[in-house]
Amino acid sequence: MPSSYWFALGGGALIGLASSVLLLAHGRVAGISGIVGMLLERGTPDRGWRAAFLAGLLTAGVVAMVAMPGRLGAHVVALPAIGVAGFLVGIGTRIGGGCTSGHGVCGLSRGSPRSLVATMTFMAVAAITVAIAGRLGAAS
Repeated sequence: MPSSYWFALGGGALIGLASSVLLLAHGRVAGISGIVGMLLERGTPDRGWRAAFLAGLLTAGVVAMVAMPGRLGAHVVALPAIGVAGFLVGIGTRIGGGCTSGHGVCGLSRGSPRSLVATMTFMAVAAITVAIAGRLGAAS
């Protein structure tokens, strides 16, 4: 099996492990949009673990970028555009009631029908977006 499969398998296992630890230790679902959304709200009593969780995500990304830049792929868009895109995705996930990590990782593993519908919707929209982007890229 090519090494890229092992990296994907290992990453998926770590995501599952981290989600399980958060659920068992804090009784919380590892939905990134909810974690960040509540971190930004004033008066949230459990900001400490939320800030630590977000810092861990960002630190892991920076470490991966420095340690294995070839594994992450090329930067195809400028950093400000990525920031704006991330902000818009965050707004959409809050409006839609959850994100791929909350529904796709945690919700499906808990057998949530709502998460199944949400994940199928995410995946269908992603496939359509890739198909459209591929057509637009081929036309230019």
